[in-house]
Amino acid sequence: MTHNHIDDIELDRADNKQSEKFKAAKKSTLVSVFVNIILSIWQITVGFFSHSQGLIADGIHSLSDLIADFVVLIANKGSQKKPDADHPYGHFRYENVASLILGVILLIVGLGMVFSAIHKILDPSTIPEVHSVALYVALLALAAKEGLFRYMLAVAKKVDSNMLVANAWHARSDAASSLVVAIGIIGSLAGFKFFDPLAALIVGLFVGRMGWRFTYQALQDLMDRGADEETLEEIKQVLVSTPGVQGVHDLKTRRSGDYLLVDVHLEIKGDLTVNESHEIVVNARNNVLQNKQILSVMAHVDPA
Repeated sequence: MTHNHIDDIELDRADNKQSEKFKAAKKSTLVSVFVNIILSIWQITVGFFSHSQGLIADGIHSLSDLIADFVVLIANKGSQKKPDADHPYGHFRYENVASLILGVILLIVGLGMVFSAIHKILDPSTIPEVHSVALYVALLALAAKEGLFRYMLAVAKKVDSNMLVANAWHARSDAASSLVVAIGIIGSLAGFKFFDPLAALIVGLFVGRMGWRFTYQALQDLMDRGADEETLEEIKQVLVSTPGVQGVHDLKTRRSGDYLLVDVHLEIKGDLTVNESHEIVVNARNNVLQNKQILSVMAHVDPA
């Protein structure tokens, strides 16, 4: 088997994976766009007329999901580009950048909600009476967002996409915010007016925390974060179990989108012919590539 043939196999694998992910991401994201358009308009409008800061904040959060959805669609399309002279490993890191942007959006939205809520809590005279219709809207939004989260997470796990997982949890953060807002509205209707902005404050802190986590993880991936110890050990065991491989050292990995690029030195008997050594390397690489998370393996032969 020639090097060109091996490269063709790796590219075909990548194309198949990306095609499946692209279709799944496009479908789930369009569903999310439709749901969030309806919810954001509904929540902000009802929140304004019912004087509920919590519901308005929740609607703005839904609106941020729309921005996030469009970011995912753009990144998903960008990662489909074929390798070229400037990007020989492909354009998979579009997904890492998308996760970074999603995290920043969450962080900004969360901080904005926190500052707005603190202002109302410090000046209770600015808190108006909340109408009961806000509670019904919050509960219906909660049910819609929780259903959207479960649907999107199932799709993300099916195609093994970190970017789609991030977007699904963005939807879950909306579901959690609707729950908190509903509780805040109940408290406000019971006579505790500060419950409504307090709910907005809690939602803001929750969203900001998630935004920081996604931002940090995306930055780590963009700085060539490697696989965890468990994955490294699995790769090593697959390599050493290949007939002819005497040992493994300098095993390194780095992320490209949701995939791993592997570099490794294989220890093989020094008295074998070039063809015999090459055949062992090909088998070792093919064994490692059975892991759908691994995109490419670059192996160097060292005499044992």
